[in-house]
Amino acid sequence: MVHAAVKSFSLEDFLANPGTEPESEYFDCEIIQKPMPKGKHSAIQTEFATTINSALKPKRIARAFSELRCTFGGMSIVPDISVFRWHRIVRDSNGEIANVFNLPPDWMIEILSPDQSHTKLVKKILFALENGTEIAWLLDPDDKVTFIYRANQALQIYDRPEQVLPMIDFANDLQLTVETVFSWLSE
Repeated sequence: MVHAAVKSFSLEDFLANPGTEPESEYFDCEIIQKPMPKGKHSAIQTEFATTINSALKPKRIARAFSELRCTFGGMSIVPDISVFRWHRIVRDSNGEIANVFNLPPDWMIEILSPDQSHTKLVKKILFALENGTEIAWLLDPDDKVTFIYRANQALQIYDRPEQVLPMIDFANDLQLTVETVFSWLSE
């Protein structure tokens, strides 16, 4: 039996290649293409980033970024939404937002798509938490459930409409319920 040679990619090889549409990630020495967002995913992602930025950006507390490549800990991931405290936003020599972010987000939000592996998303979230992300949310639009992950804490599951979702400390003024987040699918 003849085996085809499999080219091993390093993080440097991956980052040197041009981007793909949709984006690919480098995780566990594998190149994984993110699935193309579908309607529910896109609606929640757009509304969530807008809601966070409306509440936190004018006060220069934090900023949300959609589909931002974050490279750290030997991996390169593209969370659906990455939120950075204002002082941690990477800037270039002109003081503008940089193109390259070589650090983990403070708050990471992933939205499960129908053709996406729940296990791979959880592994990516746990990796980010091990490398400095403070809180990560995984939203399942089909089951209307939000899973909240924090480093060294038990998983929290929010699936009742009236439940208020726990925020990272710098976003305590932002009050969202399970119902509010998933109502974005009906607007």
